[in-house]
Amino acid sequence: MDRHAFHLLGKPTGAACNLDCSYCFFLSKEQLYPGSRFRMDDTVLEAWVRQLLDAQPDGEVHLAWQGGEPTLMGLPHFARAVALAETWRRPGQRVRYTVQTNATRIDDDWAGFFRDHDVLVGVSLDGPRALHDRHRLTKGGTGSFDQVLAGWACLQRHGVQTNILCTVHADNAGQPLPIYRFFRDELGARHLQFIPVVERVTEEQADRADARWGTARPLYTQAGDRAAPRSVDGPAWGRFLVAVFDAWLRRDIGTVFVQAFDVALAAKFGRHELCIHAPACGDALALEHNGDLYSCDHYVEPGYRLGNILQAPLADLVAGPTQRAFGRAKQESLPQYCRQCDVLDLCQGGCPKDRFATTPDGEPGLNHLCEGYRAFFRHLDPWLEFMAAELRAGRPPSAAMREVARREAALSAAVARAGRNEPCPCGSGRKTKHCHGAN
Repeated sequence: MDRHAFHLLGKPTGAACNLDCSYCFFLSKEQLYPGSRFRMDDTVLEAWVRQLLDAQPDGEVHLAWQGGEPTLMGLPHFARAVALAETWRRPGQRVRYTVQTNATRIDDDWAGFFRDHDVLVGVSLDGPRALHDRHRLTKGGTGSFDQVLAGWACLQRHGVQTNILCTVHADNAGQPLPIYRFFRDELGARHLQFIPVVERVTEEQADRADARWGTARPLYTQAGDRAAPRSVDGPAWGRFLVAVFDAWLRRDIGTVFVQAFDVALAAKFGRHELCIHAPACGDALALEHNGDLYSCDHYVEPGYRLGNILQAPLADLVAGPTQRAFGRAKQESLPQYCRQCDVLDLCQGGCPKDRFATTPDGEPGLNHLCEGYRAFFRHLDPWLEFMAAELRAGRPPSAAMREVARREAALSAAVARAGRNEPCPCGSGRKTKHCHGAN
């Protein structure tokens, strides 16, 4: 059997969640299954685990849960999944378990289970209280910050592997350093993911989206050419990433791991480890609670349902022509503007779900975040080249921290020697008094 590695997000509770985050695109997916209890039964669970292991090559296999809120299934579901995986895995396979959770339901029992089974737990948190509670609300409309931090603290007490997933939206995009320092210094987080909120809407949906949808959300689909006001725009996204990178570059290489930076560095070695910035996609699918398989977590909608694993083998659906065409479309639909871009190898046009803008030439398919990605990758690239060279020489990339300190010391000395009306030594083209000599 020709086995092909892919990633599968299991959603055992479907879109069911105990929170009501205003920017969540997935809550409306309940409408796909009217009358459902949104609980994965043992038949689907067994098919998921067995077929996933059978379809994957030897090496690491990831059994990944997401939601909705997956902990609503209760611990017995997870215990059974782990038992099945350890029973059915081939000798050459090692199963890694990952859960993405809002952490509000985490207690000692959950944390102990995660520790005992080496589960990597991703916690959704949007920064300090005021920023987090802007959109991540309970069903009663109150902030969830205290509950999340209690869950985080419980995970830390038990020594559970953790990372933080922070969504960047219009209300927190202007606070990159307070957010980064909060995660690093107050929470002690060492693995971080930042993902942009791009809430795509049609013209007809715009008013309801602006009003946080009201009491009934329409089924969210990847349609429309507008972004709801909660969305981060391209320039703000770029500034956010650049600010975090500059802070990380100066003191945290090798001690704090930021997915966006790790992925960009891997691209310098020809490895595209995240679908968003890979030339093609199609290898990150979503499994609903009833066994329905979808092309992608962001495309859980009728037009992208591949089939059901109780009726067709998972491996056949993943390798089938429909899914392969979905994966190729990312590259085939790339605008000429992107194909000629100097950061194409790092960006690859971003996620197809966000490609609803037009290029300066009027060509469709430009990423809503293009301006930000371009600024970020151009800022990043010289340091990626430096770190890649260090790695190729057998040295750690943390040498970049010493190099940036050396360069900044040299610049400070040059600025001190320069006349206030002379060109700034940094090369900006501005006078020193209006640039690095302004203070």
